[in-house]
Amino acid sequence: MITAYVYENRQLTILELGIEDSLPPATLWLDLYKPEDEERDWLARISVEELPDEEDANEIEASARFYQNSDGLHINSLFPQRVGQDVRGVNVSFNLRTNFLLTIREEDVGLIRLLRNYLRLGRLEVSTPQELFIELFNLKVDYLSDLIEDVYTVLENVGEEVFDSQELDDVFKLITIQEDANGKIRLSLLDTQRTLRYMQRYYRGQLSDDDMKDLREMLSDIESLMPHSQFIFDKLNFLLDAAMGFTSLQQNKIIKIFSVAAVVFLPPTLIASSYGMNFASMPELEWQYGYPMAIAMMLASAAGTYFFFKRKRWL
Repeated sequence: MITAYVYENRQLTILELGIEDSLPPATLWLDLYKPEDEERDWLARISVEELPDEEDANEIEASARFYQNSDGLHINSLFPQRVGQDVRGVNVSFNLRTNFLLTIREEDVGLIRLLRNYLRLGRLEVSTPQELFIELFNLKVDYLSDLIEDVYTVLENVGEEVFDSQELDDVFKLITIQEDANGKIRLSLLDTQRTLRYMQRYYRGQLSDDDMKDLREMLSDIESLMPHSQFIFDKLNFLLDAAMGFTSLQQNKIIKIFSVAAVVFLPPTLIASSYGMNFASMPELEWQYGYPMAIAMMLASAAGTYFFFKRKRWL
């Protein structure tokens, strides 16, 4: 699907284009969502260089994610995407040209939908592709900050559940989910930091003073978010160790109960075994009170062992 955002006379118009249409002259933003081969061929007609494909967008080396050619500045950036409790990373290809911003993506991205709504409602005033690009990354940094706050909130509840819950399976699962989410958030922060530094270093001459100020502020925000992300990793490790230690403590208590029970019933078992032997000459066999005496001895030995353990504070 090809969507053109045309900015003319301080008015924004959103157009859905087909492969038979031509690019409107006042296009500010051209967005390709899940482009088919015909749509890629259409885009190739207004491009000089070869277009990046999905495999190129997922490359991690800097030379593949940040480069310039005849079509302008190319950036592949990782965007966070909340899916239920999970956080996914979605790569979006940007091509910042002199007259418009081109985005190519294979998945729906919530931040791009949000940017589109802001533009439609007039909540953002952008007149250049560079301003549009920076506004999108402003939204991205704010969203990453919100995700970190969400992880903090979840971990506060997990910290209480570690010591209150008798069933820790859900706690371990929740810790694993938050660890994965924090990893995706940190990866997106690092990717955004690399992108903004590349823009700051190699695109300085084409950015206004306000744009450069926004870049510096976003980089400062990212620097402030990095320690939070590291703190979350440390807290996750602590909670995981605490949960495993609490689980071991519960298991030790159960084993301790069985061990004490075995020792408590050891003297009665010895007495019962003694009188269970099949020897011909056992005087107690003919005694009228032999059976009650054996029962009493077994109960007394068990009680004595129990109170001995209790006195030693082993129970």
